[in-house]
Amino acid sequence: MDKKLGVYICSGCSIGESLDVDRLAEVAKKDCKVPVCRTHACLCGDEGIAQMRADLAEGTVNTMVIAACSPRAKMECFNFGAGPIVERVNLREQVAWSHQPKDEDTQMLAGDYLRMGIAKAEKMEPLEPLTEAISRTVLVVGGGVTGIHAALDGADAGYDVLLVEKEAQLGGFLGSLKKTFPTRAPYTKAADNDLAKKIGAVCAHPRVRVFCSTQVVRTEGQPGMFDVTLQNGHGTETHRVGSIVLATGWKPYERARLALPGCELPDVVTNVELERMAASGPVRRPSDGVPAKSVLFVQCAGSRDPAHLSYCSSVCCMSTLKEAEILREENPAIEIFVIYRDMITPGQYEAYYQSLQNHPRNFFVKGTVKSLERETSGKVIANIDDSLFGSPIRVAADLVVLATGMAPNSADNDAIRTLREARRTVERNESETQRVEAEKVIAQLQDREGTEILHLGYRQGPDLPVLQNGFPDSHFVCFPYETQRTGIYAAGAVRAPMDAALAAEDASGAMMKAIQSVEMAVNGQAVHPRAGDLSYPNFALQRCTQCKRCTVECPFGAIDEDEKGTPRFNPYRCRRCGICMGACPERIISFKNYSVDMIAGMVKAIEVPDEFEDKPRILIFACENDAYPALDQAGMSHAAYDASVCVIPLRCLGSMNVVWIADALSRGIDGVMLMGCKFGDDYQCHFIRGSELANRRLENVKDTLQRLQLESGRVELVQLAINEYDRVPQLIDNFVARVRELGPNPYKGF
Repeated sequence: MDKKLGVYICSGCSIGESLDVDRLAEVAKKDCKVPVCRTHACLCGDEGIAQMRADLAEGTVNTMVIAACSPRAKMECFNFGAGPIVERVNLREQVAWSHQPKDEDTQMLAGDYLRMGIAKAEKMEPLEPLTEAISRTVLVVGGGVTGIHAALDGADAGYDVLLVEKEAQLGGFLGSLKKTFPTRAPYTKAADNDLAKKIGAVCAHPRVRVFCSTQVVRTEGQPGMFDVTLQNGHGTETHRVGSIVLATGWKPYERARLALPGCELPDVVTNVELERMAASGPVRRPSDGVPAKSVLFVQCAGSRDPAHLSYCSSVCCMSTLKEAEILREENPAIEIFVIYRDMITPGQYEAYYQSLQNHPRNFFVKGTVKSLERETSGKVIANIDDSLFGSPIRVAADLVVLATGMAPNSADNDAIRTLREARRTVERNESETQRVEAEKVIAQLQDREGTEILHLGYRQGPDLPVLQNGFPDSHFVCFPYETQRTGIYAAGAVRAPMDAALAAEDASGAMMKAIQSVEMAVNGQAVHPRAGDLSYPNFALQRCTQCKRCTVECPFGAIDEDEKGTPRFNPYRCRRCGICMGACPERIISFKNYSVDMIAGMVKAIEVPDEFEDKPRILIFACENDAYPALDQAGMSHAAYDASVCVIPLRCLGSMNVVWIADALSRGIDGVMLMGCKFGDDYQCHFIRGSELANRRLENVKDTLQRLQLESGRVELVQLAINEYDRVPQLIDNFVARVRELGPNPYKGF
């Protein structure tokens, strides 16, 4: 492409009052030799946009540097389609609104930003979208309430759906229930289970193909081109689908794993077992078949307990209330005791709780059951610590019901992968130490074998990465249905504990994301969080050393490898985070609009004053998802910070290549700050592990600093949430103060 560069500088929104715009134009025309440079009082207005469109139409420019507001603002105004190259320079939020007006340092900072934008634009290339043939069929795995609603929503939206259920019929757990939670005002009575109507609708829908007694035995490919092999009594068949909704539901927490003494007694059952008993007739004691005249419910049996399920299982309280109502319909004289820590009955369900609480033969006791024992009469005695009165009590009942929690029907991908690697270590008969350690791993994880659901043909394992409690990992707040495998979305109780009503809503959300993934693939675009991005990484494989760092560190399994260890890229799986680019020690991975060379060019474009001017230069590499918006918000609040700081936005801090830090310090930059999302157990990184990986790479930076004989205090990583913009000035000013104490970088002037 023959570059025709044009620079457009806005003087509106206080930029003109804070900066000498004519001097900035001279930087573009004289220093950077830009042939077309225009200034305007309102670039985002009709006249400004018309001027830029006219220049594009006439062929005067095909590459544009727009120096105005943040690239996060006015995105629609400055969207000129896929043809021209556009680079945005932030003169408003991070210069004019955050630094002293008409100050020499502020003017120098603006000049640096403009040079950096021009340097990047000169290296950028036009984007070419992916153009593979894409399937618009959606696969739904799991035929319970979530899967049924997802399939119907997808089909009603005009998409073909394959609905796969491993059991002989649809319905899942909800299909076996006699009643469901209240669904109509005044919400004081359990509702009849009408799931059969939905099952009939999904089976009759012309766009839905239902596969019962069927399992997924292999999933290969990428969004838009998943090849899924199904197996049932008739054999195997492979279908191409565009995206997948995982709706495999939940299973009850195992009673045998509870530490409650006496929970193994014959007249102690779980809430799920009671539901099945109630669905088949009057509830009787398992030990002798005598109808139960008194029932005691134990809430939070395993839930909200770090040793078992650390979370609230969401439905246990409501299930107990519904079961109490069913029992009373069978026997109006029955005595019901509910031992609870907290009763969770959100929204309209509170009316249901009150209606049952007011019954004279329903007894709700706030306390903790410490043990269960059987007395000679056959009743079960519950020993309870009463929280309200502070004294122990004993309650006898014919039947005790444990409200065990919900555990997701998922597969622990990382555990399965670790188990397989340990088995390979034993098979290879490696050193005694390695073999012993591998056998310990096998003993610990062997129960995970055979739990695979999707059987992914991914280098990073056969199923979805999960959190500590087994729920598929995702960025829960921003992208609640997302998993770490692009184009695969979790919904219902496999994603988080929820009741049937919420599961139906969840199904709609996940199906809409699955459809969005298909349509993005059709257009060759990325999905969340860089929605609509047409770029994707290119690999100069002739220089690849097969180190496998890109395949290991990619959070989304976008990169497999061949038998020699050479990366095999799956572009439709890619989220365009650039973590692979930051991981590669040979720097063979690049995007057409984002590369190691481009960012290095931006670093080199910064004018570094010599050591006698007492004007330090600090560089911040800021994640565009949390840190950069926080910097913008600080500017919008007109919070001032040191003008010696230049900010370079990164797609993710995990895309940071350590060569940029080495380049910056060797050129005389006095300090480098990395601003990323919070990492750890409660991470906020939109790309899962980006900030964490950047933090690990700082170990290599220490070696660089030692080689350059520079102080370690010149480089710092800070974690910043998007709502912590009020911390920005102090974080920056404190770092600048520490760098000033260290003195000028000795490499200035070299």
